[in-house]
Amino acid sequence: MLADEVDYVIGMDTHRDFHTLGIVQASTGGLAFEAEVTANARGYAKALRLAGEHARGRRAWAIEGTGSYGAGLARFLCARGERVLEVNRPKRDGRSLAKSDPIDAIRAARTLLGREKLAQPRVGGKREAVRALVTTREGALKAKKAGLCQLRALLVCLPEPLRSELRGLTRSTLLGRCAHLRPQQHRDGELRGALVSLRALARRVETLTLEERELAREIRTLVLESAPELLAEPGVGPISAAQVLVSYSHQGRLASEAAFARLAGTAPIEASSGERKRHRLDPGGDRQLNRALHTIIISRRKHHAKTIAYIARRQSEGKTAREAIRSLKRYLARHLFRVLTATPAPA
Repeated sequence: MLADEVDYVIGMDTHRDFHTLGIVQASTGGLAFEAEVTANARGYAKALRLAGEHARGRRAWAIEGTGSYGAGLARFLCARGERVLEVNRPKRDGRSLAKSDPIDAIRAARTLLGREKLAQPRVGGKREAVRALVTTREGALKAKKAGLCQLRALLVCLPEPLRSELRGLTRSTLLGRCAHLRPQQHRDGELRGALVSLRALARRVETLTLEERELAREIRTLVLESAPELLAEPGVGPISAAQVLVSYSHQGRLASEAAFARLAGTAPIEASSGERKRHRLDPGGDRQLNRALHTIIISRRKHHAKTIAYIARRQSEGKTAREAIRSLKRYLARHLFRVLTATPAPA
């Protein structure tokens, strides 16, 4: 356990402008020191100096949010040879629990003291570039979907015969037609306002489509450089591979394939009742990673002969298609973890 390896654990509750640290003695779990530092280079240096003064000897840092507010601090400490570990933010279950930044920092440190399997912080480099691209592309897709929904909703209120003419068009034809509308030719204020809105939405959707495609090309390029073995797997496309790579981060962050399955929400949980014995998948974990695995399984279910045969066999044994897919997700998490473990970490 971590308590046997270090003398102090420094818990960090990270925020946008300030970070709170709480130094805990590993042998007793008692608080040794607490302070607040700014979330910038000067504050990071102060935190390291305070650790040198109040946590001399073997120490480890338990940092919340190493992929967001704590990313800069984790990067600073790793560059100076400090042992940095990632800890999840505590779940708020609605019970009356004390809450403050110092309490959260101390809780982060004590959370890791009794653990044997410890998560390393996410790395930067190409992995961080892929994460930024994936996040930006997801935002473009959501905005594009919202624009299309708004455009379709506006069609309902258009006067005839324009309404019937536009409603029968395919998406690409509709966008092209709406993007070249000329509202200035109409004097009717209501109709002109609707046409201006349709043209703006169509052009917005077209712009977001071009943006999404550009981001997808960049994602594919980085995934090919970082983990080409992923794209060689059946049903694994560039976007799914990118999400798997982002969640996995690097070798050593996750102790085992079981930890990766838990992170992906594919670890089986007992869900038996009465005479029925069954399992279900963990609803927690990284839901974006879970969605990527689900997308891969759906693709394999349509085009991969072994997957099709497996599902048919399990259904002949009395299992449902959903139960077969659950088993496939667990297998896929195990297999992809082994592929990633054999792949050199991206620079």
